[in-house]
Amino acid sequence: MAAAISYANYKNKLENTDVYIPAVTGEINLATKFVLDKFNIDKPEILESASGQSVILVDHNESTHAVKGIEEAKIIEVLDHHKMDFSYVDPIDILVKAWGSSNTIIYHLYKNHGVEIDEALAGLMLSAILDDTVITKSPTCTPIDKEYIAELAKLAGVEDWQALGIEIFKAKSNIKDSSALEIIKSDYKDYEFKAGKFGIGQVETVDSGEFEGREAELLEEMKKLKESDSYYAVILLITDILKQGSTVLTVSDGPERVEKALEIKFDNNQAYKEGLMSRKKQVVPVFTKEFDN
Repeated sequence: MAAAISYANYKNKLENTDVYIPAVTGEINLATKFVLDKFNIDKPEILESASGQSVILVDHNESTHAVKGIEEAKIIEVLDHHKMDFSYVDPIDILVKAWGSSNTIIYHLYKNHGVEIDEALAGLMLSAILDDTVITKSPTCTPIDKEYIAELAKLAGVEDWQALGIEIFKAKSNIKDSSALEIIKSDYKDYEFKAGKFGIGQVETVDSGEFEGREAELLEEMKKLKESDSYYAVILLITDILKQGSTVLTVSDGPERVEKALEIKFDNNQAYKEGLMSRKKQVVPVFTKEFDN
């Protein structure tokens, strides 16, 4: 969401136009609402279908992560920091860097082309980088992310960016009024491997104790999701950013293979893995090795 807003603003200012419109594919989560409210930024419009639209893909490139109707859309650019699984009939601009956040890439473009960033937008971009890098604790965080966090904090008038990060993750993990499905789907992505389709969700919290007693409820909802959408596995990571580790919940056709890939041992379909912080860097690559053979 932040990448869509910040990149649309960048393109409009760079090209002196107003044709670039930020959009999201569904309702925003609690952390996103907190950040939008904090920096007084309007929520982007929801794009129900990309069919017949001209589209820039930001912060994703795989079709399984894209909006409905993407096959009938005209894709004009891709800007991302995830692994590439993208093909298209026409040559287009693609910018992918192995940095911790798409907003790090976008801020780099603002700097290089002298495009002004106001305080609110700087706060939004800063928040996105803090979220993506788990307040710099994620293994995906790079020196350039840390450098730009400091610069954006000054532009946003944020004296303590670590405190802001904690606020974001407190908002994200405020689950008392959330259903099990809402928790699972709050940050959820589909992946296609040769073994089958995987759904991998991740919830990041500053207090994993908030989830205690809800494991059975979560697993039951994951089982329903697996059966209804014909998944090989549905996996949820409950990541405690202060303890720097994750509880892994799984419903799978091959739990022993999940154990092997993550080097864990399940007890009642759950296990704790110290140091497991990143779905992108620590889960998807080992699953690709195990399940794409």
